[in-house]
Amino acid sequence: MTTHARTEPGRHPEPGRRGVLAAGGALALAGTGLLSGCGGDTKDGGRGDGFRAAFTSGGSQETLDPHVAPNFVDQARAKALYDTLGTYADDMSVRKRLAESWESDASGTRWSVRLRKARFHDGKPVTAKDVLYSYRRAADPEVGSPSQVLLSAIDFTASKVDGVRSVVFVLKAPNFEFPTVFAGPGTEIIPDGTTDFRKPIGSGPFTYVSFTPGGTARYKRWADHWDGAPHIAELEIVPANEESARLNALLSGQVHYAADMAGASVERLKKDGSTRLLTAKRATAQQLLLRTGRKPFDDPRLIRAVQLGIDRQALVRIALAGHGEAGNDLFGMGLRGYPDDLTPRERDVDAARKLVKEADADGLRITVETSSVDAAWEPAADLMARQLREIGLKLTANTRASSTYFSEIKTKGVAAFNTTSTLPVSDFLQQRVRGGAARNQTQYASKKFDALLDRARTTRDEQERLSLLARAQKIARDESGLLVWAFSDANDAISRSVGGLRAAPPNSHGWARFDRVRLA
Repeated sequence: MTTHARTEPGRHPEPGRRGVLAAGGALALAGTGLLSGCGGDTKDGGRGDGFRAAFTSGGSQETLDPHVAPNFVDQARAKALYDTLGTYADDMSVRKRLAESWESDASGTRWSVRLRKARFHDGKPVTAKDVLYSYRRAADPEVGSPSQVLLSAIDFTASKVDGVRSVVFVLKAPNFEFPTVFAGPGTEIIPDGTTDFRKPIGSGPFTYVSFTPGGTARYKRWADHWDGAPHIAELEIVPANEESARLNALLSGQVHYAADMAGASVERLKKDGSTRLLTAKRATAQQLLLRTGRKPFDDPRLIRAVQLGIDRQALVRIALAGHGEAGNDLFGMGLRGYPDDLTPRERDVDAARKLVKEADADGLRITVETSSVDAAWEPAADLMARQLREIGLKLTANTRASSTYFSEIKTKGVAAFNTTSTLPVSDFLQQRVRGGAARNQTQYASKKFDALLDRARTTRDEQERLSLLARAQKIARDESGLLVWAFSDANDAISRSVGGLRAAPPNSHGWARFDRVRLA
């Protein structure tokens, strides 16, 4: 999963984050829409009966189709309008949401789901037909759901509606972790037959008012929500692509919530009495994607050379300003299924330089794709360039526009920065590492890895399943081209007038739970 824009870093002999934020809130906010169309007093977030949250925009390609949710802002909007069968706790275990219960047969191939009584915004009940339609649609590769690979495990010909509020999913193979799908991004339940999302209908806590792609989304409280009406009357999610704009909007009282603060912004907010930080530790995996399906990273020696050539501790200290922890080239540190017995990968310049020479790549020029989408990337690219120069590789950065970055790196380049927020480890591996997966951007393909992953998900015994999962991860760690160089903290900020929100990992139930907000 992706993150939001942050402050542009500076250029120094030893790169570090820019310590001085944009001077003058009006200048920083001029391009965000926050100075116009505010709808009333700008003191303390705007309207007294509404709540305003600032996020990075996804640009003109944005949609309210919940099954297309690549960015955090998309997920925040989806959480307001729609609901899912399940939801993730902070540790990525699954809790019930629209589903009242679920259970499998002895084989793990047949799952029965019972729905609670809930209604869509037009008053119609949420039914098993709606669930089956939603999952069938999100499983279509043409739609682009982040959970498409997981949903493709369902045999939709054999699956069926079993009464108004019961659905039976038949899987193509046993999967004793299938309930993780119920909480996945891009699995929201929509009314049967929905194809038009210009005026969307969901079953979430807020109803649609208006939306402009790349602009503001407006919602109002839905009093008949099954989990209780929101405490706020109105919700606005506004675009502010630069971190400095989000910071200044919060400090000036134009918004109540500013997503994704980092570096100097975090330090400034810690000293500001009018705001409060919500910090989820080790919430975001910082990745360098090396495309194994293209030269030069079709040579595993160069993947290994980069792994050994970068200094993760220095990257955390400088690119993350110390707000994180060094990674070990695997996703999910601290989550269930992560192998904790791995020795940390240390920098070894001599070994890396030897591998470069063996690959006849001394002096090779490599371009890495980056963007201001995440403030850590550009200083990380600067520092990696200096580190890899010592092993004989010449790394240069190609900075792309934040609004199109993630769509462009799907097809362009041989190396790119990326981030993914907290997800179940097994789901991440299915979505991002498995051969042929839609979001496998390194183009890694290993029959051995895929076979271990299949065995892990089809094994009933919990300990054996985790052991197989660990074996698969150790293979991918060395071969996949997905380098997790750090885990960064996730920092959102709120005004002191806001209650009902707590620090929670992105993708979890507690994150961006705006229906629980209370304003003093």
